[in-house]
Amino acid sequence: MKRTSTMGFTLIELMIVIAIIAILAAILIPNFLHARAQSVTAACEGNEKQLAISEEEYSVDHSGTYVVLTGLTTPYIQSLPTDPVGGGSAYTINIANSPSTYGSYQISDAGQHDSTSMVSIIRDGAAANCTACTSVVFNQNSGIRGK
Repeated sequence: MKRTSTMGFTLIELMIVIAIIAILAAILIPNFLHARAQSVTAACEGNEKQLAISEEEYSVDHSGTYVVLTGLTTPYIQSLPTDPVGGGSAYTINIANSPSTYGSYQISDAGQHDSTSMVSIIRDGAAANCTACTSVVFNQNSGIRGK
């Protein structure tokens, strides 16, 4: 009579596989988190650019005047975007009394961005890149800046 035996994995083989999976997860998870933080920052920049375009469209139709965020309604923008980082908080638009600072308006978010995702953005009021910025602003005269 022939005896057939099925052999399974030994405990050491299973532990090695689990250790390899844990090492790969430890390497990949921080990269995924950083990529998500960068995508949220990019989404915030895009939202601020859309609001800036709406401001410019409003200005063309209203003799060069600018309006606060609540005045930007249809046909200038379909729905007001919310900050993807700040828990859905609204953006703010500051209309300047002295346009020499940042232009006629500045659009800002609630902050709370991961500072490592903003190192390629120029710091507001400086010529250097951000190393500790947590907020994205859009200045009419200089575009996207970090704060």
